[in-house]
Order: sequence, then structure tokens, then C-alpha cells
Amino acid sequence: MYDFDKIIDRHGTGSLKFDFAKERGKNGDELSLWVADMDFQVAKPITDALQAQINHGIYGYTEVKADYFDIVKNWFKDNFDWEIKKGSLVKTPGVVYAIAMAIKAYTKEGEAVIIQQPVYYPFCEMIISNNRKLVNSPLVLKDGHYETDFDDFEKKIVENNVKLFILCSPHNPVGRVWSKEELKKIGDICIKHKVTVFSDEIHADFVYSPNKHHVFASLGEVYADNAVIATAPSKSFNIAGLQVSNIFIENKKLRDAFRSEIVKSGYSQLNTMGLVAARAAYESGKEWLDEVRAYIRDNLIFFRDYLKENIPELSLIEPEGTYLLWVDFGKLGLSEKQREDLIVNKAKLWIDSGAMFGTDGEGFERFNIACPKSYLKKALDSLANAIREYK
Repeated sequence: MYDFDKIIDRHGTGSLKFDFAKERGKNGDELSLWVADMDFQVAKPITDALQAQINHGIYGYTEVKADYFDIVKNWFKDNFDWEIKKGSLVKTPGVVYAIAMAIKAYTKEGEAVIIQQPVYYPFCEMIISNNRKLVNSPLVLKDGHYETDFDDFEKKIVENNVKLFILCSPHNPVGRVWSKEELKKIGDICIKHKVTVFSDEIHADFVYSPNKHHVFASLGEVYADNAVIATAPSKSFNIAGLQVSNIFIENKKLRDAFRSEIVKSGYSQLNTMGLVAARAAYESGKEWLDEVRAYIRDNLIFFRDYLKENIPELSLIEPEGTYLLWVDFGKLGLSEKQREDLIVNKAKLWIDSGAMFGTDGEGFERFNIACPKSYLKKALDSLANAIREYK
């Protein structure tokens, strides 16, 4: 039904992904595979719902009735077998905003927050900019697969008197989909040491079989009582610019503290279009999502095969989830500066340097494959040619 092969020119639309290369230190002529949004038009029911709101012509203060909760609840029940408790929903304009509010709600200035790098870089930014102590328990790469070092994780919690853990599940950028056993083990450590868990689950709808995403709160009441679950339709339905996230906090004490920080920040209702799009996505976007997931899965197969056949020097860390691929450039033997020169100036690509995700990401690059296959091929051809000429 949907044509994901169609190239849609996003230049001149204010797109962060395409219109701000020079402002971000690039040349301006690169092929863009960086920030995590898709180059596909959204599901027709979302467009129709937004158009109906536009036709109405009034964009005043907007809220949602109880049926919005029911729509979101049904999505997570049907797709993740997770029963959301009534009263636990707190809406925010984004997950990163929610992280900032959680840091303020559950820690004081100078107190420690733990993360697992390489990880989504705003985690680090929110901790440091809010004058908290950043503690890193790095993921361990073993035989092409990232794992948690549970001993290191617990040791650093104790040594630094950590108060908050920001979990990335599924993990961006390394593509891990954590098993139930892994989540419980890390959850038990946090409960033991009174560490609140903020679980960023924004990529939950993109998981490759046979892997399965487990909502952290679905592990059991003891885990749900110690957690903030951050979700959003933004990655799943390509509506990041509409700024709407659904945060679930079952523990009333944690929820009240979180809401208090939102009030202090001066924020109240979400934007009208974001609420309209979120409702339409969860009510009627499943067909589009199924099709886009199948297309992206084919892009993954293409990407994997392309590297093997044309750029064997690069190693793909096999993803279990997300549409973001983590690629090891280490065998090229280049410094950070040399690799940037290769990618930006020679290959004419705009991708995310692994160093953005922490020192543990150095030597890696992150690719966004949520784009037409012909565009992806053009980018990989350019990279392959640049590597051959660079040697």
C-alpha cells in the first residue's frame, strides 16, 4: 500500500537532518543518514487526522479525554502484553525532556546518575547540564555482542551512591534488545541499592525476530514500583517533530515528584497536533508500521550483505532492534580525525560518529537505515569508493 522506495526531497523544509549540515560543521552536500527520523511519509490515517484538525482552523489549548489513555493502553497490551495501570500516565513533549525532569525529581545537585555507554548522547548531556555526577558502567563488546557487566554496574552504584539509572531499552546505538533475565538482574541491583530506574523504551516497536521487547514495568510489581517507563509514538510513526511522549509511573510518590518538576518548568498541555497524531497512530497506524518494519528489515539485509561483499573492513554489530546500525570502523586503522575526513570529505556522508555516544563508542559510526533503499545504496557506494581511494 505504501511506497517506501519513493525519494522525497526534504531540503528546504527546516529538516534538522537535511537543512542544517553547514550549521553542524559539515559541507552541505552530504548524503544524510544520521538523526533518528525516517525519510518516509507517515501513515495516511495520521495525515487525515492532522488535515481534519487543520480544516477546523482553531488551534487553542488542547487536552485529551480518558479515551486517549485507553487507546495507548490497548497498544501496549496488544503489542507487549503489558497492562498499564490507570492514573500512571504523564504526558511530556519528549523523552529527553522527561529524562531532565526525572533527574531533577529523583536526585539533588552533585548526586550520581549511572548510564551504560556507548549510549544515546542526551543522557550524558542531561546529567551534566543539571549538575549531577555522571557515572558510566560501559557495555562490554564480546564476540560482536554487547553485554552488561553486572559486577561493574553494582560496584559503581555502591562507590558513587548512585540515585538514578537511565536504561536504554532497546539500546541506542548498539541495537541490543535486553532479555527478561538481563532486565531482572539489573532491576534487582537497582532495587537492592535504592536506585530509581528510568527506562527509555522509545524504540520498542522496532525489534527483529526472534528477539522480544520486555517493558521494564511488565517484569513484576516490584520492578514497576521502582521505575519510570518512557514511551513515544515518535520513532515508531515518524512524528518526532510533533513532540508527544507518554510516560508511565505506577509509584505515586515517584509520579508526584515527576509532575512537580514539570510544573516548575512551566510546562502544561502538549501541542494540539502532537496529540492528534499520537491518537491516530495508535488507533490506525498498525498497517503502516508493519509495512515500514518489513521494509527496514530488508534494508538491514541489504546493508549487511553490502558490507560483506564490498566493504569487508567494516563490521556490523548485528542489531536486535531499532533502525540504527552500529558499525565498527576499527580495522581501517584511522584516527578520529582521519575517519571524519574519510566520511565527510571523501564519501560525502553525514552519519553519527561513535564518539558522540561516549569514549566507549570511539571507532564506531551509527547509520540510520530508515530511508529508501536506493538512497542507502548510493550512500554505501560512496563510502566503498572513498575507502578504496583512501587506502
